[in-house]
Amino acid sequence: MSDWTAFGRVDADGTVYVKTSEGERVVGSWQAGAPEEGLAHFARRFADLVTEVDLTEARLNSGAADAGGSLSTVRRIRASLAEAHVVGDIDALAARLDKLAVLAEEKAGEARAAREAARGEALARKTALVEEAEKLAAESTGWKTAGDRLKEILDEWKTIRGVDKKADGELWKRFAAARDGFTRRRGAHFASLDQQRKQAHTVKEELVAEAEKLSDSTDWAATANQLKELMNQWKAAPRASKESEQKLWERFRAAQDAFFSRRSEVFSARDNEQRANLERKQALLAEAEALDVDGDPKGAQAKLRDIQAQWHEAGRVPREAAAGLERRLRAIDDKVREVMDSAWRRTTKEDNPLLAQMRAQVAEAEERLARAQAAGDARRVKEAEQALASKRQFLQLAEQAG
Repeated sequence: MSDWTAFGRVDADGTVYVKTSEGERVVGSWQAGAPEEGLAHFARRFADLVTEVDLTEARLNSGAADAGGSLSTVRRIRASLAEAHVVGDIDALAARLDKLAVLAEEKAGEARAAREAARGEALARKTALVEEAEKLAAESTGWKTAGDRLKEILDEWKTIRGVDKKADGELWKRFAAARDGFTRRRGAHFASLDQQRKQAHTVKEELVAEAEKLSDSTDWAATANQLKELMNQWKAAPRASKESEQKLWERFRAAQDAFFSRRSEVFSARDNEQRANLERKQALLAEAEALDVDGDPKGAQAKLRDIQAQWHEAGRVPREAAAGLERRLRAIDDKVREVMDSAWRRTTKEDNPLLAQMRAQVAEAEERLARAQAAGDARRVKEAEQALASKRQFLQLAEQAG
């Protein structure tokens, strides 16, 4: 510590003086002991002032203290020096305090500017949050996302400080109004959605009922088309509530599955039957193509009639194979007819064996029709009627030509 006692003296009556650039002034009286002790006492008081100034300066330079508070402290100490009861270099301390006052004023100005900037930034942030909330309230249809964002905006709002009370109150009113508006609009949307879901439930209930009625149908093609149309209507209809939608869909799907499973079983059985028929007709065709038409036309014709009878009784074959088989059988029939026609032209009408054979074929076709009618087989009846009409037409043409 500096020897501050050099800036004071004690006279004979104990009066203590401090020396300044303006002269001496009385700072106190010392009667308790030696003059040196009195000067030391008042020097310690000055040292306390210096310590306070040192601390204020250090806090000011480090930024730990509020600049405005430091400026007040500097001014207080500076003003007290004129009457301070201390002994020390008052002039040097005064000069130091004057410099500190200038520094403190600068830092206080910077702090005020920083506060203003922070206030402006806080105002801008809250304004931006309000504008975002207003936009969400007016435009957003992402109800959960927008609702969550409004909660986040409120949480962020609470962390922002420094906006003046009036501006903050006005912004809060706008935010509260936006949030209330969003809540009302969301409520109206879900009320409308509930109504739509009820209507959707009614529509899909009707579609399910229609599908369930069709599930037992055996009109395979027409029903399949109807069920596909019902599916299109289902997709076009709005969704019902989650639980209702799932239950209705399970019923709708079950009705479809029931129909298409039965159809698949029937078609599978039919396909198996037609494959067996195909094998039978392929064997008959091989037998027909092996006939010696040129060497024994009458025998070939008789055997072909028997093959044709078995052919019709064999039933349907897969569509992709039917045309080729019929074409090959017709080629054999055409060849037999051509050979027999040549023989027929060389005989009289009465002796013509071909006419006799054709009359026999007509009679046989009539018998086949009678058997089909007796069996009540509509498909066989139809095929027998077509075969009989064809043979009668050929017989009539043959007799006219003769």
